[in-house]
Amino acid sequence: MAGLVTTFGAGAMTNSIGEIRDVDCLFVIGSNTTEAHPVIGMEMKRAARRGATLIVADPRKIWLSTIADRHLELTPGTDIWLLNAMAHVIIAEGLTDDAFIAANTENFEAVVATVAAYTPEQAAVVTGVSADDIRWAARTYATTEKAAIFYTLGITEHSHGTDNVCALANLVLMTGHLGKPSAGLNPLRGQNNVQGANDAGASPIYFPGYQRVDDFGALARYEASWGVTLDPKPGLNLNEMMKEMGRKLRGLFVMGEDIVLSEPNVGHLEKGLNGVDFLVIQDIFPNETTRFAHVVLPATSFAEKEGTFTNSERRVQRVRKAVEPPGQARADWSILLDLAGKAGANWTLESPAEVYAEMVKDTVRFAGISHERIDREGGLQWPCPTPDHPGTRTLHEGGVLRGKGLFTAIEYRPSSELPCDDYPFVLSTGRTLYHYNSATQTRREEGLDSKQPEAFVQIHPRDARELDVRSGDEVAVSTRRGEVRLKALVTRQVKPGRIWMPFHFKEARANLLTNDVGDSVTGTAEYKVCAAQVVKVGEGTSKFPGAYAVE
Repeated sequence: MAGLVTTFGAGAMTNSIGEIRDVDCLFVIGSNTTEAHPVIGMEMKRAARRGATLIVADPRKIWLSTIADRHLELTPGTDIWLLNAMAHVIIAEGLTDDAFIAANTENFEAVVATVAAYTPEQAAVVTGVSADDIRWAARTYATTEKAAIFYTLGITEHSHGTDNVCALANLVLMTGHLGKPSAGLNPLRGQNNVQGANDAGASPIYFPGYQRVDDFGALARYEASWGVTLDPKPGLNLNEMMKEMGRKLRGLFVMGEDIVLSEPNVGHLEKGLNGVDFLVIQDIFPNETTRFAHVVLPATSFAEKEGTFTNSERRVQRVRKAVEPPGQARADWSILLDLAGKAGANWTLESPAEVYAEMVKDTVRFAGISHERIDREGGLQWPCPTPDHPGTRTLHEGGVLRGKGLFTAIEYRPSSELPCDDYPFVLSTGRTLYHYNSATQTRREEGLDSKQPEAFVQIHPRDARELDVRSGDEVAVSTRRGEVRLKALVTRQVKPGRIWMPFHFKEARANLLTNDVGDSVTGTAEYKVCAAQVVKVGEGTSKFPGAYAVE
């Protein structure tokens, strides 16, 4: 979000999911789309079957790479070298959209000067992707009229994640692939209402609608609207909060998130949780974090409440209650309203529709959207500034929202922790098709759990031979932060020297291992690169039902 707001003025997909089937060149980078976003993955498959060129950049072999025209199997953490080298080719070969750059952008000269040193030949040394493949990818993307970039956590979960997003934005701006259908720069959101949470201002730096808390115009507007004095100083980001747990941060309210499974370097986090004075958990099921809670507030699931979700394509959609909540469970908004009342606030909101109306009344981009209108017309995409506005299918048509698209000169910075003699492997983590995030819901479902009942770590056959490990053997994976024991899955889905494991399983918590160093802008942790060691522990029996492997 930070990179997109900085470069374009809006932190969301520039285009729509329905446009994917008509894209002629799909550049998918850092996204295992068919497993993490299977509905959007189906649209990508549809485009590929129609004849679209598919370029996949990912350190692992994933399902999309099996149908891709080229798989750029880059070394983890070297995205800037790949993207700057592509920009180098586009500029050097005169493939830029000069008219678009002149009319709609600023600071292009700084990028030209920076990427001059990022030749494809030198990039090949750093990334492991051949210079010919880099040139082909750059030419194909630049010269295809309807070309779109899709990315997710493989780009952002790095100590230089915002740099990665800005480098992708540079490619979009220099080729003019913005403000038109089946193009643009498209982050795929990891959960169903991540976009809506950001839109609502669930951030230490923004009011609703991406209005900065340190913008005194926005500050004055919300002080007048809410009738309170507000602090213009940005708050702690998530990574900073986790590091201050039990020290500067003495109380915590955790809502809908199992941080003991999802946050990095969780051993350090658990020590902090043991030191807080008061911890409240609001969730639909007990989870690993509730073990530390002083109070647990039972909330409702998506099927038991009213409200809205905003999906990746900025579409605000209604959520309607299908069944009554069990036991003492209550809707989140109702719990929060009571808590506000106990704290002395006089909130008179009586329904989710009124909550939403209160949120959008000071936010031009959402002002035309209401529960009543969605009930009549269906989901609406922001910007939608007035009640008669149809919503916006494609962002930046007629001009970039921030006025001028901002080119950002980005230099490569290596990941904060690289392999060494003691920790010779690069560990990356991610999601699988059968489980969702911390698996609070999916591991309670017998069908899904039977497909993938246990944790695993992917190891290349060459490394497995050196370790005397076979699929199903128990291994110990350790980093500077901790150790977990789990079954090995020997597969060519990873390259030698690299290992990969999912983070869904509480029995083998990947985030005991991951590095909590954060991106300098957002604090997003470097889940995708840390140095690790693998040691064989014992013989195994598991055959990993449901685990996808490329032999």
